Amino acid sequence: MEKEENQNNPSTDPNKDTVKETEKPQENLAEKNRQETEPEPKEEIKEPTPEEKIAGLEDKMARTFAEMENQRRRFEKEKEDAFEYGGYSFAKEALNLIDNLDRSKHVLESDDKLKDTEALKKTLEHLDIIKKDLISIFEKNNIKPIDSLNKKLDPNFHQAMMEIEDDTKEPGTIIQEIQKGFTIKDRLLRPSLVGVSKKVTVKEEKTQENQENQENK
Repeated sequence: MEKEENQNNPSTDPNKDTVKETEKPQENLAEKNRQETEPEPKEEIKEPTPEEKIAGLEDKMARTFAEMENQRRRFEKEKEDAFEYGGYSFAKEALNLIDNLDRSKHVLESDDKLKDTEALKKTLEHLDIIKKDLISIFEKNNIKPIDSLNKKLDPNFHQAMMEIEDDTKEPGTIIQEIQKGFTIKDRLLRPSLVGVSKKVTVKEEKTQENQENQENK
C-alpha cells in the first residue's frame, strides 16, 4: 500500500523534479531565440531644422561660387598665355635659321679656296644682312637675344659647356659664346651655350716657375 501511495502522491514522485529541470533549459533557449529574432529598435533619425538646411545650402553655394571663380581665373590665365606665348614653338624652331646662317658663314670662312676673294666677301655680307633682318623680325615679336659675353654666368639664361683658363677675367665670367640664346617676353626660349673663365691651376703655375728657374740657370 505504501508503495502505491508513493507512486500516486505527486510530492513524493522522484521523476517530477527531473521533468522540471529538463523543461527549464528549453524555456531559456526559446527566450534566447526570441530575443535574437526580434529586430533591434531603430535609432530615431533627427530631421534637420530649417535653419540647418539653409546653412547647408549656403555652404554648398559658397563652395560652388569659389570653384567657378577658380575655373574663371584658370581660363583667363590660359587665354593670356595662349595670346602671349602662342608662337613659342614656332619661334623656337625658327632659331634654327640663325644657327644655319652662322654655320654656313663659318664653313665659307674656313674654305682656303675662297679666302680673300671678292665672292666670299659679298656672300658673307649678304649672310650678315639676312641674319640682321631675322633678328629684327624676332625683336618686333618680343624675341630677343641674350647678352652673354663678359657677363657673369646666370643659370637662368646660360648653360656652361666648357671652362677656359683665364687669369684676366673673374672666374665664372662668360668669355666665349658657342650658341646664342633667346628669350620671348619674360620667358626663356633657349639658353645661351657658353664657355666660362677659370683660374689657372696651381700645378701649371709651379711648372712655369720651374721652367723659368731652369732657363735662368
